[in-house]
Formats: sequence, C-alpha cells, structure tokens
Amino acid sequence: MQGNKRFRAMTLLPSVLCLVALFMTACGSGEASNVTTKAPENKQVLVSIMAGYGTQDITTYDPALDDDAFSEFAIYPVFTGLVSLNDQGLVEPQLAQSWDISTDKMTYTFHLRPNLKFSDGTPLTASDVAYSINRALSSSLGSPTAPYYLHYIKDAIAYNGGKVKTLIGDSLIVVNPTTIEIKISQPIEFFLDTLTYPCSYVVEPSLIAKYGKNWTAHLSEGGGDGPFKLKSWTHNKEIDLVPNPNYYGPQPQLKELRLPFYQNQDDTYGDYLAGRLDDAVIPLADYSSASKRSDFHKNLLLAINYYTMNYNIAPFNNIDIRQAFALAVNKQQIVSKVWDNSLLATNHIIPQGMPGYDPNLKGPDGTTSLTGDPTKAKQLLQEGMKQAGYSNVSKIPPITLDYASGGSQATQAEVAVLQQDWSDVLGIHVNLSDLPINTLFANESKGAANTMQFYTGPAWIADYPDPEDWTTLQFDQGAAQNGMNYGQNHSTDAAAQQAVQKEMEQADLMQNPTQRLATYDDIEQKLVNDVIWLPMEQQYWSILRKPCVLGWKDNGMNLVLPNDWANIYITNSSSCANATVS
Repeated sequence: MQGNKRFRAMTLLPSVLCLVALFMTACGSGEASNVTTKAPENKQVLVSIMAGYGTQDITTYDPALDDDAFSEFAIYPVFTGLVSLNDQGLVEPQLAQSWDISTDKMTYTFHLRPNLKFSDGTPLTASDVAYSINRALSSSLGSPTAPYYLHYIKDAIAYNGGKVKTLIGDSLIVVNPTTIEIKISQPIEFFLDTLTYPCSYVVEPSLIAKYGKNWTAHLSEGGGDGPFKLKSWTHNKEIDLVPNPNYYGPQPQLKELRLPFYQNQDDTYGDYLAGRLDDAVIPLADYSSASKRSDFHKNLLLAINYYTMNYNIAPFNNIDIRQAFALAVNKQQIVSKVWDNSLLATNHIIPQGMPGYDPNLKGPDGTTSLTGDPTKAKQLLQEGMKQAGYSNVSKIPPITLDYASGGSQATQAEVAVLQQDWSDVLGIHVNLSDLPINTLFANESKGAANTMQFYTGPAWIADYPDPEDWTTLQFDQGAAQNGMNYGQNHSTDAAAQQAVQKEMEQADLMQNPTQRLATYDDIEQKLVNDVIWLPMEQQYWSILRKPCVLGWKDNGMNLVLPNDWANIYITNSSSCANATVS
C-alpha cells in the first residue's frame, strides 16, 4: 500500500479555493511577462526544496521501498515504470509505448519502446521489468508498499508470503525483449493506476547484483531510467541530479537539479529571500505579505490532514469515546484561528476533486457541521466510560498524541488548540509528543504492532484517481497503513468493521462505475462514523517560486511527472538562486 506517502500541511496556504479539474494545475503560472530570454546552459540549475522541507533526509532511494512523499519526489526524476499519470490524472505511456487488455480483463500485454537503456547505457528489456516487479513483491525485500499496490497481480500474495518461488513465468511472462504480459487475479478497473506507484518502477539488476542492499549509494554509476540521474547524495544535506543522456523521453532543459534538505521547513523562506533557493514554503507569520507577491503560487491538493486513534489501545477501543474526541473539536475555528482560513475544514476521507467525493457526507454526529458538538461529545464520553468501566475521567488511561511538526509553529499551534478543546469539553488532558517525521512513519508502518495510541498521519495525498486508494488500500485487513488496527482488534465493533472491509473488497471489483462510486460513498460514511480518522483539513499548496523558473506544472499530487521536466527552464532574470553548473 502507499504507506506513509504523505506530508503535513505545515505551511500557511491560501484562503481562495482554486477548484479546477482533477489533478489540474495551479491558479497562477507565475510566468512574468518581462522574462523571456533563456539563461545560458551553465545557469540552468534549479535549487528546489521539494524533496526535503521539514525532514533531514529522504528515507530511501529504492523505488520498491518508498513510502513517503519526500523520497518519492527524489525518486520520480530518476526512475520510471511502464506507465505514469499525467497532469489530468490519466494513465499515459512511459517505458511501455502501448498495451493490450484481454477480453476478460485478466491479462495486460505491454509493448516497450524500442532501444530502452538504463542511465549507464545498459539495455533495458522486458526481463528487467519482470525482475523489478518480482523483486518488489519478494518477502525478503520487505517492501512496505508493493504487497498492497501490486497485490492484484496473480499469485502476488502467495509469492510475498513465501508460498510461490517466483512470479516470473507465472504472472510475469516475458514474451520477448520488448513485450511482457502481466496476469492479474481479479478484473479491476484501476490496475493500470496501481502501476504508476514507484514500487513497480524498473531498476537495474546488475547494479543490485554488484552492490546488494547498498546499491542506491551507487546510483551515480547507473541504475535509473528517468529523465535525470544521480550526481551525488550527501546525506542530511542535499541531493544533486543531472540529465540522463539515455532517457527515452524528451531531455530536461535543466542541467542540474539540486534538492537540499531543511529539517525546519520555515528556514526555507529566509534562504529564498536571500537568493539561495528557487522555491520556498511560507511561514505562518509571513503569509499576509507573501500572498501579495507576484511569485506566490497556490493550488488545491488531493490531500487530507488527519489524526487517528489506535483501536487496540484503551480508551480508543471504544467507539463512543472516539466519537467524543472527534466531536469535541471545532475544526472551523482551528482553520480560522490557526490557519487564517487557508485550509478547507472537512469531515471527509476522500477529498474534493477525487472521483468518489461525496458532497452529502455527514460527520459522526449525523450533520455536516464542522464546528463540533460539545454537548453530544460529553454525552458520548459518559456512555463510553460506562461501557469501559471508567467511574470518572481520572480512571481513563493517560493519553498521548504523537505528531510531527517539522518545526512548524502553525502545526504546533493546531495541536495546542486540540489539546485545549479536549480539556475544555471532555475534561481530559492529552499529552503532546512532537516526533521527527521519519520516526512517526516508522512507528505507524508497524501495523498491528504499532504502539502509538493517538497520532497524526500526518496527511494522505492521492496516489491515483480512484477511491480504492482512500479506502481498501488503507483500511483493509493487514494493510500497512492500518496502524489504527481497524477490523483487527478485540472491540465489540470488530465484526462490523470487518463487514465494511468486505464491502471495500467488493467495491474494488465492481464494473458498473455508478454503482461502484455509490458503494464507496456508503463505505466512507461508515468509516467516518467509526472515526477511523479524525479528518481536519483538505490542503492547498502555497509556495513562493522564482519568476525566472518557467514551465513548472503544479498538480494535485504535488509531483513533477517525467516528461514535464523537459518544459522547465531558467531565464536570465536576476531573481533566481545564484547557482551555476558545478
């Protein structure tokens, strides 16, 4: 599954809704009309914070092990797969130039582009595609994502569980050097979408054979197949990329892409103003002035900020207590006071702009209110305490909320308001623990072994335009994202939760699109009622980007897609970071 592919909305984001088509782009291009001349090649250097604002490093460069947004941004320019999504959220060819689908929708035949090569010039064939997917699904690798995104491949579950020796020749059939068949176990409409996630990207077998588990430390030698290749990776400091001369698509105009890390994301703003960065996130205190600048960019993201409670740890093994905590929160007040009305308060799991978004969804109180219900919250708390045998609130086990602020004062302010809401409404003190984001990701990925009691996600951003990505992929039995242990607990509601999980699996297979989306609406409402998440806000992405950076396409997933790098270049404006090709 997607695991921790997410980031917290730790910046202040714009208050005006720029609602456009699914995955479509920013409300403003930022392309200054007085900047038209392309800078010389030695100035075609982009210094971007996209791989590390609020983290000290990416967690991995291995596509099969990727499960967070920062790693993914670094991986996307270096690796590709058979297909990808475009800016409209539609599947488009990448390594595969075309494909055929059998009449029973159980076999996909991919035809590769001719003369494909890895970044070191080694030929890339259908055998490498089969190797990469087979490797990603192997139990020995321990991918946190492949067993979920790719589990629809025939025998993938058995192979990942050690019951099948290999998928090559079974469900991954190399017909010839440019043709591969992939057989799936069930006829799902979104199979091509699942192949757009990095765990199916193609890696170079010879580099892995040479260096084993340490192969990504040698990516400067080869290994990739995307528009860029790794020049250097200085841990806890910066990643530097240069164009891959063997890329099958249009060559990037940039001659170097530098991705520095900022453990405190607000520090990016000062470096941007000092000319050391070409983009930056905006601290809360600077939003009012920054939003009036000509280099201000904003767009709606398919991302939801949320908190979640562990169903296996008291007192959150009780539905009434979970609902009490949810209804004690005034989301609209937090969006207004903390975020200056720059985020969209929400009760939703599936965000606005996604297929399956339900405008009629209700909160756990049966209303569309975003201001909470203190009276109902108190009533539910008393009912839950009675069921659990707590004679008064002092008998409730201590509660700790784990979150990752990345140094953002706005995020710290939000959890402080939540802490006060729970104290004022419920009379319960919640301890706060601000963790490094990678520590939080690692804890959550333990699934049923997750020991966190109450924690922030901190956000989920879409992988592909299907509601399965927001439901089954996260909350089904054994899903890596199911750190809250929905359906895998000993509460009195476990059977009802398992019935919803079965409904998810049935919805995944439905062929009638109208019926399928209606079923996901029903599923989402049940999940919201059960407080599988405490959804808070849908995100906007708000940054400053130098007007000398032209051709950048913002989208709802906050990623630059492979062929889009060919459109990005630096003009001769003096506004850009003072960087030259090294």
